[in-house]
Amino acid sequence: MDQAFLDLLVDRLPDLEPGRPFDEAAMRYAGYYGINFSNHACQHLGRIRVDRFHLAVQVWRPARPKGSLIILHGYYDHMGLYGHIISWALQHDLAVLAFDLPGHGLSSGERASIDCFTQYQAALDGVLEHAAQWELPAPWHLLGQSTGGAILIDRLLHGPVPAELGRTILMAPLVRPRQWGMSQMSLRLLGGFVQQLGRRFSDNSNDQDFLDFIRERDPLQPQVLPVAWVQALEKWIPRIESASPVAHSPLIVQGKKDGTVDWQHNIRVLQQKFDEPEVFYLPQARHHLVNEGKALRSQYLAWLGQQLGLGVTD
Repeated sequence: MDQAFLDLLVDRLPDLEPGRPFDEAAMRYAGYYGINFSNHACQHLGRIRVDRFHLAVQVWRPARPKGSLIILHGYYDHMGLYGHIISWALQHDLAVLAFDLPGHGLSSGERASIDCFTQYQAALDGVLEHAAQWELPAPWHLLGQSTGGAILIDRLLHGPVPAELGRTILMAPLVRPRQWGMSQMSLRLLGGFVQQLGRRFSDNSNDQDFLDFIRERDPLQPQVLPVAWVQALEKWIPRIESASPVAHSPLIVQGKKDGTVDWQHNIRVLQQKFDEPEVFYLPQARHHLVNEGKALRSQYLAWLGQQLGLGVTD
């Protein structure tokens, strides 16, 4: 899939209307990323306006949904990479809503950048408002990978949470990245002279096919690390670490070979902020849990199915 096609798709992306048919361009996009589940659910792709951003949103609704899963992807990601989770949710008769964060995927905004993490909260506000308008069935389970998890942590700590809220699932959640002190020092040394750095891809999954895809065949992968995003993160971390504890009890999935976030520190913070969060550790898993190897995915998905009372699927 080439960038020219994706640019055209974005330019022609209609306002999201759940009754609008899945057109040929949307089917080509979904087929390329392996997220075309229109044989098993009504599927829709469109955009919503939140502040100055146009956010790309997709909805999958099975015939008799028992609830909904709302997915927030990680930094550098987009919803096209979340087919494993979407498929699992649809097998359990959950409606699914996924969207691209500002600056990611098919959404507008400077690539992989943000002025302030509160803009992510505004994006989530807009999506939840539309989910209510579309009457997505309750309970609404929220799932966030890494930065997506950070957005949900902020929402649970500072509110408001939707009345339809079910369980919140944090996958390798971000509070502090690994070697954060060194990153802060580098940020100060850069001063105002450097606006962005080249992206360095890491081996953040045991699934080599996934690593090869994002490095070689995914035109939606940003190739830079904007300094503005790191500066926004620096301002956001104290907001989380100084927050008062709340009664929510999220489900946390964490790999012990995660080299992206400072997961030991992060888990300690989350255990202090939340009321007895349940943590499922995977000793061999790396950071990108949503796209870990099949055996590792099967382990945590079986656990999540039990925690959400969804039963067992093949």
